[in-house]
Amino acid sequence: MHPQPPAPRGAARPPGDTWPGHRSRFRPRFRPRALPAVVAAGALLAGLTVALPAAAQPAPEPAAPPSPDPAATTTAAGSVVEVTGSQGDWQLTVDGRPYTVKGLTWGPPVAEAADHMPDVASLGANTVRTWGTDATTRPLLDAAAANGVRVIAGFWLQPGGGPGSGGCVDYVSDTAYKNDMLAEFPRWVEEYRDHPGVLMWNVGNESVLGLQNCYEGDELERQRDAYTTFVNDVAKRIHEVDPNHPVTSTDAWVGAWPYYRRNAPDLDLYAVNAYAAVCDVRAAWESGGYDKPYIVTEGGPPGEWEVEDDANGVPQEPSDVAKAAGYGRAWDCVTGHGGVALGATLFHYGIENDFGGVWFNLTPDRQRRLSYYAVKEAYGGDTSGDNTPPVISGLAAENAGAVPAGREFTLSADVADPDGDAVAYEVLVNSNYIDGNKALQPAESRVTGDGTFAVTAPDRLGVWKVYLRADDGRGNVGIETLSVKVVPPPVDGTNVARGKPSTASTEQTDAYGDCPCEAGDATDGDFSTRWASAWSDPQWLRVDLGERTTFRHVQLAWEGAFARSYAIQVSDDGQSWRTVYETAEGNGGIDDLAVSGTGRYVRMNGTARGTGYGYSLYEFGVYS
Repeated sequence: MHPQPPAPRGAARPPGDTWPGHRSRFRPRFRPRALPAVVAAGALLAGLTVALPAAAQPAPEPAAPPSPDPAATTTAAGSVVEVTGSQGDWQLTVDGRPYTVKGLTWGPPVAEAADHMPDVASLGANTVRTWGTDATTRPLLDAAAANGVRVIAGFWLQPGGGPGSGGCVDYVSDTAYKNDMLAEFPRWVEEYRDHPGVLMWNVGNESVLGLQNCYEGDELERQRDAYTTFVNDVAKRIHEVDPNHPVTSTDAWVGAWPYYRRNAPDLDLYAVNAYAAVCDVRAAWESGGYDKPYIVTEGGPPGEWEVEDDANGVPQEPSDVAKAAGYGRAWDCVTGHGGVALGATLFHYGIENDFGGVWFNLTPDRQRRLSYYAVKEAYGGDTSGDNTPPVISGLAAENAGAVPAGREFTLSADVADPDGDAVAYEVLVNSNYIDGNKALQPAESRVTGDGTFAVTAPDRLGVWKVYLRADDGRGNVGIETLSVKVVPPPVDGTNVARGKPSTASTEQTDAYGDCPCEAGDATDGDFSTRWASAWSDPQWLRVDLGERTTFRHVQLAWEGAFARSYAIQVSDDGQSWRTVYETAEGNGGIDDLAVSGTGRYVRMNGTARGTGYGYSLYEFGVYS
């Protein structure tokens, strides 16, 4: 797994080309990434995978794979794969026979390749794509060859789509890194060049794009030229070791192609990650006047960076029905560019059941979705007798823009199973847009009617994703999601602390992130500002009510840095304190405390932090 990339700098446009939707494209993304020369199979750039127990979710029962296509297999030790033809009339051949790439990007662990590859083949797919190749790759190649599938074997080059994928490289002057890669990659080419599972080699992934997160201006242009020149050096070295398999290089959109045309003539074909823009590649290729064919190496439904925001200001995830249609549309556009587009590896055959996995995976938690069957239909797999997933439509949440923390709200949807199977439901939530956590958490929920559910909102403020899963007990699942904005629950009475002077033991005064985060930010009535302390124990925050005041309720709205142990105390002089409430079991979120007291000063006295950070409160409300 790999960390989330930092916020990128502004996008720079290569001469003569644009990155479509480039502003929104650089949202944090959920993409597979591999460390250098390591196959990180199944790793979406989404944090740790959280899977439900295997017993709770029936595994798919894939159909038997079709008889191997003679163009996709060979009994010899290896095959000769070539790009043949001429301008606008190219084709890929394997041992002289035409081969259209009907593929998927590969996600499961390599150790599970033998378990999953028959299912890939049953979809009608003949290819999978990886992002790294090393000593662990052989089981994947073996499983692929045994099932009539070939592998586009990747080699990872920094920075990929962003520094979070492993860091920046100076391709102008870092000869040590380049020499290391020039030695490393051919080593594995030599190891696997005669394996019948190899289709072609793919050098790098989205680094022409990703270099903008490392450099800018004229230096960015120098680095992009140096990077694509180095890709050509790698391609030449691979061709020396293995003249029997093509070499390509993947980047995001066709904005990289002018660099490759100028600096990488030894590539046999181009490769592009295009997602929902697959149908725009043809026009870009034609207007650019390119002289090489291409494959689409990631495509299908829209990514998070390609969609509009919803009413809560977060990307609107497409429905299962829309995602399924996206795969069919992408494949139609690939096959519609005959003689130039040589196929595609659509994104993504993965098993993660987290934020990114639900957005993209055909088989999250090893369950089949509508998109799985859409790919199967597109690739010509046998669909006779298929039992397909429940279809969820009309998902809605009551008052989605203001759901009180810890209170119930109503979730509703229409659910239909095309095969009449009994459906079991589960509601989950995710805090990615609050803290970057990609894991899905079961929500407290209950069925209240036909397609309606009472769901208890999380008690942490911010925009949450809510997921409704409909499981048919046959290895299929329908998943729909929306966002809700969790807000503080209303409190009767007057917040006598609002706007009053506040002080703290320490406060973060530096301009970092959303700080300065000073004491007064916790009593300004604004839940978008906060107080934050130093990262040590103990710490306190107090408010001066101006005169001796009786109160009956305290509401603490914690940021992620909460108190495990703390007390609410009152004082008449700011020196002698009386405790009216204390706990050693704080868990953050909203603490609504039915406590009463009288005094001029009220303080939260924290004695043990709940995280490695300090203490942080959005609001410290004291109600009369």
